[in-house]
Amino acid sequence: MKIIAVTGPESTGKTVISEYLAKQLNCDWIPEYAREYIGKLQRPYTYDDLLHIASTQIERRKMAEQSGKEYLILDTWLIITRVWFLEVYGNCPDWIEEELMADIVDLYLLCEPDIPWVPDPLRENGGEKRNYLMKRYLEEIQAIPAKFCKIGGSGELRLLNATAAVHNHFSRK
Repeated sequence: MKIIAVTGPESTGKTVISEYLAKQLNCDWIPEYAREYIGKLQRPYTYDDLLHIASTQIERRKMAEQSGKEYLILDTWLIITRVWFLEVYGNCPDWIEEELMADIVDLYLLCEPDIPWVPDPLRENGGEKRNYLMKRYLEEIQAIPAKFCKIGGSGELRLLNATAAVHNHFSRK
């Protein structure tokens, strides 16, 4: 199974791209669990909540890998979770780093913050923070090191750029 992780700062189209690619590739995709989980909290999130989010991401990925399909799309992955731990709490559990280093992702699509940030109750990082986080995610991907492609453009062009990146990457193998 080829695993594609769509990552990047807030409000860069990760979910739209993930859903679109899943339809194009006739495969499953795993929605961003952090959004689902934190959206139900009636309190601020905690370090333990991030631990739960990370372990659930891994569990859902492992379950989806049993589908037998050629591709699996991850709407965010542990790159974001690792940076979230580091930025908010100043440290990241070793097991998250070990999972990232296990190199299960075949291609990261790193969504650029070149489209407008759309505020919602779960988003915390608009403005220049998106550019800062873009650099952090890129550094994390390069440190693994992992294959990646930056995805930019707006509207349908962004979707076409993501599709082209996937086809170009996997047609070379």
